[in-house]
Amino acid sequence: MASGRASKRRRLSPSDDELSPAPTSNGASMKDFYSRATEWDLEQDYERLPRKLKKDKEKTRLPIKTADGTIHHVEEPKAAEEESDSFLDTDSGEEDAVEEPTAEEQVQEEAPKVPLKVQVIEAKEELARIAMLINEDPEEHVGSFKKLADMVDKDTHPAIKKLALATQAAVFRDVIPGYRIRPLSEEDMKTKVSKEVRKLRNYEQSLLSAYRHYIQQLTSFSKGTKQDQDKDEAGMRTVAVNCACSLLLAVPHFNFRTELLKILVNRLSKKRIDADFVKCRETMEEIFSKDDDGIVSLEAVSLLSKMMKAKEFRIHQSVLDTFLHLRLLSEFSSKGSKDKVDRQNDVPTFRGKKLKVKKEFRTKKERKLEKERKAVEKDMKEADALVSHEARDKNQAETLKIVFGIYFRILKQRIPHLMGAVLEGLAKYAHLINQDFFGDLLEALRDLITQLEAEESIEEDAEDEESPATATRNSAREVLLCTITAFALLEGQDVSKAASSLHLDLSFFITHLYRALYPLSVNPDIEFNPEKSLRLPDPNSSQDGDGKDNDTVDRSRPKSKVNFQTPMVLLLRCLQSILLARTHGVPPPIRLAGFSKRLMTTALQLPEKSSLAMLSLMGRVAKQHGRKIAPLWHTEERKGDGVFNPFATDVEQSNVFAGTVWEGELLRLHYCPQVRDAAAELEKMIASVK
Repeated sequence: MASGRASKRRRLSPSDDELSPAPTSNGASMKDFYSRATEWDLEQDYERLPRKLKKDKEKTRLPIKTADGTIHHVEEPKAAEEESDSFLDTDSGEEDAVEEPTAEEQVQEEAPKVPLKVQVIEAKEELARIAMLINEDPEEHVGSFKKLADMVDKDTHPAIKKLALATQAAVFRDVIPGYRIRPLSEEDMKTKVSKEVRKLRNYEQSLLSAYRHYIQQLTSFSKGTKQDQDKDEAGMRTVAVNCACSLLLAVPHFNFRTELLKILVNRLSKKRIDADFVKCRETMEEIFSKDDDGIVSLEAVSLLSKMMKAKEFRIHQSVLDTFLHLRLLSEFSSKGSKDKVDRQNDVPTFRGKKLKVKKEFRTKKERKLEKERKAVEKDMKEADALVSHEARDKNQAETLKIVFGIYFRILKQRIPHLMGAVLEGLAKYAHLINQDFFGDLLEALRDLITQLEAEESIEEDAEDEESPATATRNSAREVLLCTITAFALLEGQDVSKAASSLHLDLSFFITHLYRALYPLSVNPDIEFNPEKSLRLPDPNSSQDGDGKDNDTVDRSRPKSKVNFQTPMVLLLRCLQSILLARTHGVPPPIRLAGFSKRLMTTALQLPEKSSLAMLSLMGRVAKQHGRKIAPLWHTEERKGDGVFNPFATDVEQSNVFAGTVWEGELLRLHYCPQVRDAAAELEKMIASVK
C-alpha cells in the first residue's frame, strides 16, 4: 500500500531560493512582485496591530454648579509632555499648544445673549397671557397675581418692569369688586363656614394681599427727589405715579386708598413742576369734582393740610387752586369758619344753652316698633350703599373747616407767593364764611391792600432809579380779589340778617377801587388771562424756540400767582357789587355819579371788548338809577357849583356834578361799530328818564 499522505505545512517566510531569481518560467512574475514594493503600506499594517493602551487617570476634581442650575464636570489638565510614538509627536504637539477654555468661559458660551427687543416681545406675550387668564376667572387663577409681581421684583430690564406695573394696574381695575374687603381676624378664620364662602374668602384675602404688595411697589418706585437721577428711575417713577392716579380714579372706594393719596400728596409737595406734578394735580381736581359722599375729599384735604403745615407752606400755588374744585361750593349751604360750622337743623339755643325739646309720648309697643323700623332702614341703606344727606353734610363741613384753616393761616402769615391763590379761594367761598369771622377777615384784607400799595410804590421808585426790580406778585389782581371778597361776604348772607346784625364799613374798598380805575384802564394785560399767555417769549429767558420752558412741563401756568379770571372780569364784578347790589343798601347819588363819570372816561382807553362790557354795565346802572345820574348828561337839571376834580382820590371830593359826560360824544365816533351803537343806546336810555 502506498504510504499515508503527509500534512501540508505553512511557510512563514520565503526561502532563499524564492527570493533569488530563478531561471524559470516564473521569472517574469517575480519581477512584477518586486516592482510593486513601492506600493506597500507597512506603517498602516503596523498601526493596525493591537497595542497596550494607557489607563485613564482617575478624576479628582468635584463638579461645579453654574448660575443657571446646571452641573458641569471639570476636566483634569493634561500634562505638558506626553509619551507618544514618533509618528504622533507632531499632532500631539499641536493639540497641546491650544489652551482649553475654562469652565466659566464654557458656561458663557453655552448661554446665548437674547436681544432686548426679543425680551420685551416675550414679556409682552407672557403678561398678556397672564392678564387674560386672570380676567377670565380670577378665583381659579389667583396665583397669577404673584407671577405679575415677580416680574417687577426680580432683576429684569426697566422696560419690562414698566410693562408689568401697567399690566397690574389694568388687571386690578378690572377685578377689584365694588365693595371694600375687610381683613379677616383670627376669630373669623376659626368660624365654620360653607365651602363656597370659604372659597370666596380665600380669593378676597389673596386679592387683598396682592393689591397690598402692588401698592408697596408703587410707593417705593414713586419716591425720588433728585433731579439728576437716571432716566430709568425717572421713567419708573412716572409709570408708578400714573398707575396710582388711574387706580384712584377707577376704584376710590377700595382698600389702601390712603396710601395712593399719599403718593399724590408727596409729589405735590415738591416745587419742581414736571409731568408727574401736573398729572397728580389734575387727578386731585378730578377726585374733588367727582366725589359724591365727600369721604375721599375729606381724606385728601386732610393729607394736603398736614403736608402744607409740615412744609411751612413752601409749595406751589397751584396746589391751593385744587380746593376750588370741591363740590361743597355748590352743594353745601351752611356757614362755617376754621373752628365750627353752623348747621341749619341745629338744636335751638338761648344764650349759648340748648333748649329742652318736649318729647312725644309713645307706648312701649310703639317704641319697640320704631326701634325695629330704624334698624331695618339702616340695613337697607347699607345694602343699597346709599349716602345719607347727614353723612355728606358732616364730611363737607369738616372739609370746609380744614380749607378755611389753611386760607386763614396763610392770610395771617402773609406768604407772598400764595396770597393770590388764597384770595381767589376766599372770593369763591365767601358765601360760606360765618358772620362771626367777618370783622377779622375784613381787617386782614385792609392790611393786605395797604401792604400791596406800599410794595407798588417801592417798585415804582426802583424803576425810576433804573435799578432792576422783578415783581413777583400781581398786585392789581390781588387788590381786585380783596374787594370782591369783601363784598361777597355780604352778598352770600341772608339780606334780613345782614341788615339787622351786620354793621360793616366797606368805604375803604370803595375808595381804593375808585382810585384804581384810571391805572386799570391803561393796563395792557387787562384782557389777558395769566393762565395762558398770548405774547411771544422773552428771547433772553430759558425757553426754547417754540416758547416752551425747558425746565418745566407746566406750559400753561407761568409765574403769575392767580390763574383764573381776567382783570376786566374782576373789575366788572367789583363794580356790580358797588353800584347794583342791594345787599349793603342803596348807593348814594354822589357815588353813582362819580363812578359813572370815571367809567365813561375809562371806556375811551379800554380795548373794544372791554369798552363794550363797560358800556353794558353803564346801561344797567342807567336802567336802575337813571334819575340819579341823569344830571351828568342834562346840565339844565344839575344843581352844583365849583370845579370838577377828575383826579380826586375820594369820590365825595371830586365834585362830580360840576362836570359833564363829554366822553359820550367821542364814543359815538369810536372805530368799532358795536361801541358806537352801545354809546348811542346809553344816551337814548338816559334821555328817556323823566
